[in-house]
Amino acid sequence: MLIRIYEENPNPKAIREVVDCLKRGGVIIYPTDTVYGIGCDINNRKAVERICQIRNIKPDKAQFSFICSDLSHITDFCSQIDNSTFKLMKRLLPGPYTFILNATNKVPKLFQSNKRTVGIRIPSNSIPLAIVAELGNPIMTASVHDANDMVEYITDPSLIHEKFENLVDMVIDGGYGGFEGSTVLNCADGEVVVIREGKGSIEDLS
Repeated sequence: MLIRIYEENPNPKAIREVVDCLKRGGVIIYPTDTVYGIGCDINNRKAVERICQIRNIKPDKAQFSFICSDLSHITDFCSQIDNSTFKLMKRLLPGPYTFILNATNKVPKLFQSNKRTVGIRIPSNSIPLAIVAELGNPIMTASVHDANDMVEYITDPSLIHEKFENLVDMVIDGGYGGFEGSTVLNCADGEVVVIREGKGSIEDLS
């Protein structure tokens, strides 16, 4: 299913349709402020397993992140956040950054693994933010593409739909996406370590 939602003013009815899909255990593809992502309700283990099958990865090895609508969610899933890291998150988010933080005990239970860290994303795109706000909890996210995919395919929602329509329940057409992922910052040890330089400028860290 392909559904059109405009970033400038997401239709509440369309957002509720997406959330209903997630609550039923659906897997969706949606726009962010970087690349299109594939995700599901973090509380639905079967949906998480479906994404792992689609991406051909093992759940206990997966490097998934959570998309949150604001910083209020992070205390449920992250622990030991020092003041400097929190101030940096407040300054850079929403934005094209993924923060790797220490996970609470809730995260390993979600994934049946020994994960000690979790990635947190608050994208600067009103569509996923509206979805999470309506759902009431974060959604799990991973990039929809692999590094060797063609740029046209990973940015064009109609081409994404052609490839994934039999694998996912819904593709959200939010306009053309980007081809550069988020900048990944590991803050789990109290220092900011750039794991991957992406769309977010590392010059803004200081």
